[in-house]
Amino acid sequence: QVQLVESGGGSVQAGGSLRLSCVASGYSFSNYYMGWFRQAPGKGREGVAAIYTGGGSALYADSVKGRFTIAQDNAKNTLYLQMNSLKPEDTGMYYCASTIRRAAWLSTAYFRPERYNNWGQGTQVTVSS
Repeated sequence: QVQLVESGGGSVQAGGSLRLSCVASGYSFSNYYMGWFRQAPGKGREGVAAIYTGGGSALYADSVKGRFTIAQDNAKNTLYLQMNSLKPEDTGMYYCASTIRRAAWLSTAYFRPERYNNWGQGTQVTVSS
């Protein structure tokens, strides 16, 4: 059974940093598309960063480029999101998602929540001004 468990959220002041972790179990970590999404109250789920665990470049939403970094540790089956220079608008519930790669995706697919089959329970990030 596939399971994703996020951790690392919290409350920080603007300009601060957090590192989110997502531990995956129940499947081989390679050959999966994995992403971080966030959802603010009253808003839809937004793709933040995504990667193909088999190799290739990471993708980032314009709103986080240069501030967030997605990384993977295949030995630990863990996906990370390093978040620096946090802003109040980064506040939201952050979710880890994954889906097995059956075909190559166009870059636009990486940030579409409906393309992912597995989701974690989320971890809250709150950034105060």
